[in-house]
Amino acid sequence: MTTQRLRAAAPWRTFRWFKGQKHYSGTYWAATCASHVTYESRLELGRLLLADFDKSVSWVVSQPFLLETVVEGQVRRHVPDYLLFTDDGPVVVDVKPAAQILKPIVAQTFAWTKEVVHSRGWSYEVWTGDASVHLSNIRFLAGFRRHQYFREEAIERMSLPHLIGMTVREAISQEQHLSADAARAALMHVLWRQQFAVDLLRPLSGARVLESAV
Repeated sequence: MTTQRLRAAAPWRTFRWFKGQKHYSGTYWAATCASHVTYESRLELGRLLLADFDKSVSWVVSQPFLLETVVEGQVRRHVPDYLLFTDDGPVVVDVKPAAQILKPIVAQTFAWTKEVVHSRGWSYEVWTGDASVHLSNIRFLAGFRRHQYFREEAIERMSLPHLIGMTVREAISQEQHLSADAARAALMHVLWRQQFAVDLLRPLSGARVLESAV
């Protein structure tokens, strides 16, 4: 299957929503793709947020294909959760809670999936979650990801080089042409786009210092 066809692939399974379901499904508008990407749990949404924030990722496909093989005489099938197109090549991602990956059937599935993926020269990742401040910060910044909601003038003013070295609070308060709310929102969008960098390993606040993006 060509890369172009994979990028256009629809999710292999049909997503359903019903009262009382134990998992939380939904669609997330990914800035990377400028379109919606589906997820079947909050854990999957967390990995999707990280992919959307990752500048090395150029496209995300949910449930991209069905893998099938024979293990110990039995036919095994598996649909990976995501396919990420990155600067270093395709990455197949499975998302599973840490408590479940030790189950024999899960471990076996991921083992043969990894073998198949690596045979194509692709990378494989099993993601078990991230409760860190880093993910919380990215989840917050994702609220400002939609470029179409911001005036270009506001983005330009809040990404001027002289703001480097200021705190978030100082950068907002020094802006004289925008309201404080507009300046704050535009700056958060600039941080989402990583035109500036801040320490995302600590809670994002007005005290964080704006740094030059690497």
